Amino acid sequence: MGRPVTLFTGQWADLTLEVLAEKAASWGYDGLELACWGDHLDVARAAKDLNYCEHQKAILAKHDLKLFAISNHLAGQLVCDPNHDNRSDAFAPTDCAGDAEKKRAWAVESMKDSARAAKNLGLRVANGFTGSSIWHLLYSFPPVSEETIEEGFQYFAEMWNPILDVFDECGVRFGLEVHPTEIAFDIVTAKRAIEAVNGREAFGFNFDPSHLHWQQVDPVRFLTEFSDRIYHVHMKDAALQLDGRAGILGSHLDFGHPERGWDFRSLGHGGVDFEEIIRMLNHIGYTGPLSIEWEDSGMEREHGAQEACEFTKSVDFAPSSLAFDAAFGE
Repeated sequence: MGRPVTLFTGQWADLTLEVLAEKAASWGYDGLELACWGDHLDVARAAKDLNYCEHQKAILAKHDLKLFAISNHLAGQLVCDPNHDNRSDAFAPTDCAGDAEKKRAWAVESMKDSARAAKNLGLRVANGFTGSSIWHLLYSFPPVSEETIEEGFQYFAEMWNPILDVFDECGVRFGLEVHPTEIAFDIVTAKRAIEAVNGREAFGFNFDPSHLHWQQVDPVRFLTEFSDRIYHVHMKDAALQLDGRAGILGSHLDFGHPERGWDFRSLGHGGVDFEEIIRMLNHIGYTGPLSIEWEDSGMEREHGAQEACEFTKSVDFAPSSLAFDAAFGE
């Protein structure tokens, strides 16, 4: 019996949940991972209204789909992001636009509500981003002191520990999608983020190999290093397109541009080795969903979503229950 294959709804928020659920069922999905925007899930309402929670789950159940996790990436980003330009204004209510600290205060409450909403929905995991006050200092020129970087990790802990307290109260774990612009974007920074919050179990990872692959970080090694903190898994592919002209920093080119040094791809069309990932997930005992985050600017998305579901089901397999040579001694 394979792991459940779900679809993360973040890239489909232009569709109503009712419409998307019907489509996802027809494409072969077992469930959804609800994004906390569009009409898919209002966490402030779900944190207080059990009837609303049942209503959203009933939309899925109508199409024989299950709910395994929710994700609030947009609010999470604002918790530690500097929020000093208008790029993130659309992530928060309109009355927060242009006010960095008002966006931040709203985001903190939204992430606390994400834990409460997950509990009310009967879930154990809520995913998202953390933002980072130091990401813009990645390239150390003008020179950046170690003290400044340490202050960034301590600021992350200061902002997120009260949020994680609510996760603990609700019996829910937070899965950070390790990702550029977050406090953790590779193995080294993921370790440092865990240390910053004193290793508390409420903080772990939504494993997404695509963000590691294009940075040339080994996704399988990430699973090995954080085997006890893989709380959720995103299935997403990426391709390096390095031709000697553009590098991995993206060259200020939009996704889908043919001259980018890397890009996201529909599953099976990039360079991620999913067989080795499945083998390691089996080794560490991960039995949760494989949730497809579909992003490919070069492919029609409904075709891609169905193909990605088929690919994921074909690449997943259960671990062996016995050694292959056990019968030799019979």
